[in-house]
Amino acid sequence: MTTPLLADIASAISAASGKPFRIARQLDSAGGCINRSLVLQGQDGRRFFVKLNQAARLSMFEAEAAGLVELGAAEVLRIPLPLTHGLAAGQSFLVIEWLDLGRAGNPAWAQLGEQLARLHGKSWRAFGWYRDNTIGSTPQVNSETLDWVEFYRDQRLQPQLELAARNGAAMRLLNDADRLLSRLGEFFPGYQPQASLLHGDLWSGNVGFCAAVPVLFDPAVYYGDRESDLAMTELFSGFPSAFYAAYQAAWPLDKGYAIRKSLYQLYHLLNHFNLFGEAYAQQSQRAIDRLLAELS
Repeated sequence: MTTPLLADIASAISAASGKPFRIARQLDSAGGCINRSLVLQGQDGRRFFVKLNQAARLSMFEAEAAGLVELGAAEVLRIPLPLTHGLAAGQSFLVIEWLDLGRAGNPAWAQLGEQLARLHGKSWRAFGWYRDNTIGSTPQVNSETLDWVEFYRDQRLQPQLELAARNGAAMRLLNDADRLLSRLGEFFPGYQPQASLLHGDLWSGNVGFCAAVPVLFDPAVYYGDRESDLAMTELFSGFPSAFYAAYQAAWPLDKGYAIRKSLYQLYHLLNHFNLFGEAYAQQSQRAIDRLLAELS
């Protein structure tokens, strides 16, 4: 990493924190495949988590910072709050509060389940959000919509399918998906979700524990059906049973969730196809097949 980049980020931290920050150590940090991440430790012992990407990705960091603020303002879960973001030496950066994260046992997972139900209890005037953001690096449109089925069809599944078509998805997948979208409302008999505050990308890689206190990070925030957050937790490896038991005790899920779960997971499977390629095409097709079978 170049010295000008470090110097610019240190200057931004100093300005945002109101206290001079001089870098003593730079530690590369394991992170996702979208950004480079590191931890900067100051001579005074303060640490900050920093994400880096191309300059053109600054809006992605701006949206992430806004999402962290939105989740933190709910005052339900521990959220690492953003300090500053901007451009430095031709790159975009986001500086976030550093937390010493580790693993935890069932009591902490149960606490997360109960707290997530409370977070989902925070509602808004419509489905969507006041700004667009990204899911991974894929644009995610959040235009306010009063009808959830319309929102999920037009602002979640349809954009992913259009992108999948450009990325070479099989015609069978695209045709079957069109059939699914035309009957989307049939998955919601007697069920009208509220516009709940969602993390939006809730898998195990975006959860940690600080002294056994649950922490959520890397959000793709919007207001939508709470079931979509729960469905994402079950997609990749899943969460411990203590989490689900505590969530259900705090706010039981509608019985139709067992079917709609695949519908909500489809969004993330398609996004993974668009980000990472063919390995997720078969999973997407299987999800579509299951959903169409429910309508037959």
